[in-house]
Amino acid sequence: MRLAKFLAHCGVASRRAAEGLIAAGRVTVGPEVVTDPARDVDEASNVAVDGRAVEPEPREVHVLNKPQGVVSTAKDTHGRRTVVELVASQRRLYPVGRLDADTTGLILVTNDGSLAARLSHPRYEVPRTYRATVDPGDVSKAALDALRGGIELEDGRTAPAGVQKVSRGRIELVLHEGRNRQVRRMLEAVGHRVAALERVAFGGLTLDGLERGASRQLTNDEVERLTESPG
Repeated sequence: MRLAKFLAHCGVASRRAAEGLIAAGRVTVGPEVVTDPARDVDEASNVAVDGRAVEPEPREVHVLNKPQGVVSTAKDTHGRRTVVELVASQRRLYPVGRLDADTTGLILVTNDGSLAARLSHPRYEVPRTYRATVDPGDVSKAALDALRGGIELEDGRTAPAGVQKVSRGRIELVLHEGRNRQVRRMLEAVGHRVAALERVAFGGLTLDGLERGASRQLTNDEVERLTESPG
């Protein structure tokens, strides 16, 4: 593993901040000061920062039922509550992907950067299930078919989506990509404003009775299933 990534995995700092520590000569590998962030290291390499040994921290993955108004970042410059603040942990955690502030529901928070990248990358096509309340509430078959086939947006055509009408004014969509405000933009493109939006599933995980604002840590088996076959 590259040195900067190793330091981030150990919870020392973000990868970019770790590169700064390395460039400043504060990181040693064995007796040697190393200034190359791409240096290959592992747990047996005796990595230290300012003379203090570092080692990978235990992996944590939490599922959170995000409330409205909470932002999907580790920190917020405007003082808004973040998803990380809602999770009880001593680890340096980051959200897996994002939900916009107005969207509620399932989001993962972890200290495992590799897992977060894998689950967020479009190549792995991890399914994300959303339920939207729309206005006007009468959604035509033509609109549903258009959503299923893919919608042309300003940042390119979306992949085909799984779409079904739950009830009048309620639509469920299953996406395999996570663009910014994608569900809202897709529905607006077929003439429907989103009044409320909730993510109810991610990969094989669901909220499973988790109350709004509550979180729980995934079991080792759940994490392994995400790692081996996130879709």
